[in-house]
Amino acid sequence: MPTRCETDQHDHHDVYSALCPCRDVLDLLANKWSALAIGALEDGPQRFGALQRRLQGVSPKVLTHTLRRLEDRGFIDRTIYPAVPLHVEYALTALGKSVAEPLAQLRTWVETHLDDVHAAT
Repeated sequence: MPTRCETDQHDHHDVYSALCPCRDVLDLLANKWSALAIGALEDGPQRFGALQRRLQGVSPKVLTHTLRRLEDRGFIDRTIYPAVPLHVEYALTALGKSVAEPLAQLRTWVETHLDDVHAAT
């Protein structure tokens, strides 16, 4: 029996349903670079270079892809300032700010419980 997500009636979302669009959003937000980029932007708008320095280990290509996906889904805004050289800033939208808190809790949980996770393996 199809769920409502499978029949395009989205008044009831079921992330466990294979065809529910919730899964695309979950995939985006559960990505480490997305979670870290959103966290880095909690302090306010930042330029690409500042984000790349803050997210140690991310390549420019991966960061660009991550920021584009977050922008396409409405989590961040990209503002271009016409200057020489071109000045681009990224900032959280209201939607991005609303997901920043649960992602911050997840990041904090990981930092707090990392030793427990390692001890379990």
